[in-house]
Amino acid sequence: MSHSLHRNATLYSTDRMILRVGLVGIGLDAYWPQFEGLRDRLEGYLSVVAQKIDAPSRTVINLGLVDSVCNGMAAAHRCRQEDVDVLLVYVSTYALSSTLLPLLRRNRVPVILLNLQPAVAIDYARFNAMGDRTAMTGEWLAYCSSCPMPEIANMLKRLRMPFEQVTGMLHDDPICWREIEQWLGAAYAKYVLEHSRLGLMGHYYTGMLDVSTDLVQVSGVFGLDVEMLEVDELSAFRRDITAGELDAKISEFHQFFDIGEDCINEELTSAATTSIALNRLVDAHRLGLLAYYYKGTGITENETTLNSIILGTTLLTAQGTPVAGEYEVKNVIAMKIMELLGAGGSFTEYYAMDFHRDLVLMGHDGPGHPNIAEGKLKVRPLKAFHGKVGSGLSVEMSVKHGPVTLLSVVEDCEHGFKLLAAHGRSVPGEVLEIGNTNSFYQFSLGARGFVDTWNSHGPAHPCAVGTGHIGDQLSKLARLLNIPLAMVC
Repeated sequence: MSHSLHRNATLYSTDRMILRVGLVGIGLDAYWPQFEGLRDRLEGYLSVVAQKIDAPSRTVINLGLVDSVCNGMAAAHRCRQEDVDVLLVYVSTYALSSTLLPLLRRNRVPVILLNLQPAVAIDYARFNAMGDRTAMTGEWLAYCSSCPMPEIANMLKRLRMPFEQVTGMLHDDPICWREIEQWLGAAYAKYVLEHSRLGLMGHYYTGMLDVSTDLVQVSGVFGLDVEMLEVDELSAFRRDITAGELDAKISEFHQFFDIGEDCINEELTSAATTSIALNRLVDAHRLGLLAYYYKGTGITENETTLNSIILGTTLLTAQGTPVAGEYEVKNVIAMKIMELLGAGGSFTEYYAMDFHRDLVLMGHDGPGHPNIAEGKLKVRPLKAFHGKVGSGLSVEMSVKHGPVTLLSVVEDCEHGFKLLAAHGRSVPGEVLEIGNTNSFYQFSLGARGFVDTWNSHGPAHPCAVGTGHIGDQLSKLARLLNIPLAMVC
């Protein structure tokens, strides 16, 4: 198979980003002839689970109630045929661990055991008044989901097969169902990463040793396909853009951004041209995320392309294709994760500390994430991007005031990567009006404690910031990726 045919035949776009969730219930076939109605009752519970986890971003494959080793093997084959991405095992009553093993051995996908009791407690008075000992046992077995959990966990631990578990109630248990949703959200993020292509355009920024990244680990840990891109191709896309396309893009800019009066039409037109070219580049290579840096020194056309890239990369970031400057591979992955978990994800780093208010000032030049901005993004002209070759238009924003999460993807000698995260708050303050994205952040450790603790984990200097506290979701994603998470605060 040729290289180009392979590319065309592989799914790396968002055409079918649907998580395929396998759902199976387990029971014991010896019970059915003994306890009338028990099997139907448990199958009804399984249907309730299927209804509760149904969502537009998922296809639920209900494998039914597995009650023997033979049925477990049949379910294993169907699970593989259905290309399941994550498996939910509803432990409905006592079941032999041997029943579940064939299914899990043949399907090395994330496994989440659901220990869900049908109600808050057995109605003890009603139970004891039943009189019929056989009927009483059948009633008890309908509440017996916790009983085989140690046996199953013992088997999986001894076989070194990873699993997760959620304990709660089938009905009226928002805590339990929120946790299940978080697991499925993390599984979806993992699935999308595994079906995404990371574009790398240009080269590393000279001297930034912390941002250099092992691309084997990038593909091995996150499942990302890496595509090396040429800035020349982006410049070539700029050459055949029509006046109508430019007018439409400039109109979009005015709707999306607060464009300052000091932004000249020539620079706005150049930014619009590059934005259209970027869309063509992303579509041509079916990119899900992009990291870039390029000087373009000595080639005027490439210099113009890179000087006018910020507005277009900001729009891409807003549309779910995050873009990171400085060729920051690890950080664009962090931005993508934040986006997939619904928190946004904008490029940031330390600027300075405000010891008077015990705050950390963080920000960066380049693309921001408009969906997490406090107000409309401002567009400002710059003579240079701090320390970098270039000029042109840049965006200025602050992150919405309220809870935020910082995320860094950190290279780890043992696991390839680990996630480093912290909860904080974006707070009001007079930020720097320099055409960058910058905000003040407050942390429970205090400014000094946060900076020292964060740095102790050895991250690269940039990280991603998103809105909300999503540490629980990040913890679940890290477990599904089989990498550590360090939660600073």
